[in-house]
Amino acid sequence: MQALIDKLIKEQKLSRSEWITLIKNRDTVCLYARQKASEISRQNFGNKIYIRGLIELTNYCKNDCYYCGIRAGNKNCSRYRLTKEQVLECCRVGYPLGFRTFVLQGGEDAFYTDDYMCSIVSAIKKQYSDCAITLSLGERSHSSYKRLYDAGANRYLLRHETATNEHYSKLHPSSLSLENRKQCLYNLKEIGYQVGTGFMVGSPYQTEENLADDMVFISELGPQMIGIGPFLSHSDTPFKDMPNGSLELSLFMLSLCRLMFPKVLLPSTTALATLDKNGRNMGILSGANVIMPNLSPAATRKNYLLYNDKACTDEEAAEGLEKLKQSLHSIGYEISYERGDYKE
Repeated sequence: MQALIDKLIKEQKLSRSEWITLIKNRDTVCLYARQKASEISRQNFGNKIYIRGLIELTNYCKNDCYYCGIRAGNKNCSRYRLTKEQVLECCRVGYPLGFRTFVLQGGEDAFYTDDYMCSIVSAIKKQYSDCAITLSLGERSHSSYKRLYDAGANRYLLRHETATNEHYSKLHPSSLSLENRKQCLYNLKEIGYQVGTGFMVGSPYQTEENLADDMVFISELGPQMIGIGPFLSHSDTPFKDMPNGSLELSLFMLSLCRLMFPKVLLPSTTALATLDKNGRNMGILSGANVIMPNLSPAATRKNYLLYNDKACTDEEAAEGLEKLKQSLHSIGYEISYERGDYKE
């Protein structure tokens, strides 16, 4: 198996059958993969970790994805929407703390029309011209993505979640398709965004073959960002009794992404920190180089629950930046206050 890791480092790709073999036999090379991924991350970024200020815009969503706590069918979700002024206030809090990227994330909420979203993006850009804006607002039309890009958005994160059609249909209602999801990603690339995709590790019904398909698709897409985290169940979804994803497998897949794309922007996600109190640091030691502390208003954070028991305080929150610094320092890393754009 070590030979496959070495091949991945050298060629930065594997065949589908090689991915399957590697993932099925990962026990023998987990530590090796993580060590190599950490080395490659250090070669490209030193000991610097980029921070992004996460602003959770809305927990309204028109979709009914079976794994998601803010799915349209969840009647127990306390819904909210941030106003333009609230978003700008989040930025006003984050900028003096050193955040130079703001990430606007939310469900697919028709309230945020192109006109309204463009006004928010352009207002942020006008006041914070040296900052990058990342959007994560789901599937929109090509023209919508183009308008948001022209208004000043720089990056867009749209996780494909699974690259296997059959598996996709087990996680989503029939109104959603993997084909459209992928087309959105290619539209974003064509427009000029720095594009992020990603998947859940250990989602219901997932196989090693599904994970291999994910890696093949990501290799073909060539994203600038990859978001990976373990599946975590939510009590108000059809998957409430499904087991959570594995920390070990999540870290392994994170490392493989770093080995395949040495310069990719790779977050250590809140889901990792939720699964294990040391999960965020373990992600960094597995090749991740981005952290996204929460800048959302404290009153709304508890309502943006994609899964149960989300970590959103201490080092996961913007107010905990000092704790985050100390935590990173303990493993030999420090915060970078640069924008942290993808560099070819």
